[in-house]
Amino acid sequence: MTTDDVSRTGRAIHILVVEDDHEINALITRFLRKSNYIAVGVGNGREMDAAMAGQVFDLVLLDLLLPEENGLDLCRRIRATSDACIIMVTALAEVTDRVAGLELGADDYVSKPFELVELGARIRAVLRRGQPSGVVAPPPAPAPAPAGGLRFAGWRFEPERRLLYTESGVRMALTGAETDLMLVFYRHAGQVVTRRQLIALTRGDEDAIDERAIDLLVSRLRRKLAQGGRQLELIRTVRGDGYLFDSDIPAADGGRS
Repeated sequence: MTTDDVSRTGRAIHILVVEDDHEINALITRFLRKSNYIAVGVGNGREMDAAMAGQVFDLVLLDLLLPEENGLDLCRRIRATSDACIIMVTALAEVTDRVAGLELGADDYVSKPFELVELGARIRAVLRRGQPSGVVAPPPAPAPAPAGGLRFAGWRFEPERRLLYTESGVRMALTGAETDLMLVFYRHAGQVVTRRQLIALTRGDEDAIDERAIDLLVSRLRRKLAQGGRQLELIRTVRGDGYLFDSDIPAADGGRS
């Protein structure tokens, strides 16, 4: 068993498979168990809620087309109560459907039909990026965060825990994708970064998602910064070019972080 498959507490990574097709569900869960994950399969939202009430999952594979409630509704509910990584599984070809999942807090998506080897690679990549609770994974970039986190404009950013803290100590939880984006902005502060560069730096592949999806991800991060009492000018839109992160904005008390 590799370090990608084991948490710091010594337990295996727990994955919940939400898929109503029994054959596909069984196929995925068998594959995950052979890959040294603890996999639980359920077929709908009610079963998902019961499973998540009984244990903590590090990652959820969530089908979009489900009976009773669709995957987008379930994604919204998961993100409201859990920091588990989410991979949407979809047979829908429309980009808008995939973007909607990313906007709601999903970390990645895989399109049906898919090869199990591709699914395994995406799971490993999301776990490395997202670092769910207790999972051993390398940081998104070579330079580790200093003790106490990274600081800018009155904020304290702890990427290894996927958290932002306001000046008053209010905690803002980030998804794996938001953490990746915040790290890229922090490490390229004062520089204009194009949408294609943001995709490549956060996903490792310029074709991983489209530019509309990265705009929505930026909007999510802006909203969280705004909820913490900061203005949106921390992340500026440079028309026709991309975005610029201004880490030199003074803290609320007028000082510099």
